[in-house]
Amino acid sequence: MSSSRIVSVFGATGLQGSTVLEALLKDGTFTPRAITRNPDSEAALRLKERGVEVVEGDSSNKASLVRALQGSEAVFAITVPLLPPVVTSGPSELTQGKNMVDASKEAGVKFFIFSSLPDMTKLSGGKYTKASPADDKQVIEDYLKASGLAHASLLLGAFLENLWLLHHELKKTSIGFDLSTIIYGPTSLQSFTWIEHDLGESVLALLKSYTDPSKTISGKSYPVVTSKMTYPDLAAMISKVLGVPVTFTSLATSGIPSVDELVVFAEYDGIYTVPIPNPDLAALGAKFGTMEQFMETEVKRRYGQ
Repeated sequence: MSSSRIVSVFGATGLQGSTVLEALLKDGTFTPRAITRNPDSEAALRLKERGVEVVEGDSSNKASLVRALQGSEAVFAITVPLLPPVVTSGPSELTQGKNMVDASKEAGVKFFIFSSLPDMTKLSGGKYTKASPADDKQVIEDYLKASGLAHASLLLGAFLENLWLLHHELKKTSIGFDLSTIIYGPTSLQSFTWIEHDLGESVLALLKSYTDPSKTISGKSYPVVTSKMTYPDLAAMISKVLGVPVTFTSLATSGIPSVDELVVFAEYDGIYTVPIPNPDLAALGAKFGTMEQFMETEVKRRYGQ
């Protein structure tokens, strides 16, 4: 790889990290370094075969992260909440985030990008207090601000990829498909993010601009929203591109209280009020995808007959 500007990517074998890594590889300005707990996993070995540097780093062990981050100019960081039965073991999200921040500072990292969410307890005025996947990220953001590291946060919406990943929200029926999600009613707005397109674009835009003092990027939070719509409207778009009926089902619970309390998105019109695409990120060079592109390149390819 031609660039010596190393960007260390946490979660490089997962959806967010792999998306950022692919964007870095395609662009070529920076050299990605994959940070993973298991450098011998199948996904890590596939990265090595492509010439990607894969380095062992455990978010529960700050010393291992300091070693892994040596020589890095920047970091893309994600933290994973403990959410039984999905994630049942490992360090707390707060431990992960604080270790990443401390290790980055100790290793001389110049810029830290954090994948985050809004403070649900604050936004709901104390109505919802169990949304730890979001609130813990805000504690980490406060810790990051206090560290003195130059940084920016990307605030994500509901992953469009969850149509087929993790929650498997789009399921085949006898006549077409059913789109299901928890809590949301037919008129509730959701902020959706096309992770595999718009996250990488947003990270690249920040990385290419953070050294310019006129951009005043450090300390800011940037919503990354591809579209804001209701689930029935999303179902209608899927129905149109696939040419079959798509129904919508609102489920009462996920079975995980801290996930259910993210319903604050539904009660507050998707939370994010920024225009779409985010003009601040667009001004930095991010080129957002559209729902029409998502339907053609992802939904039609995966579900079309």
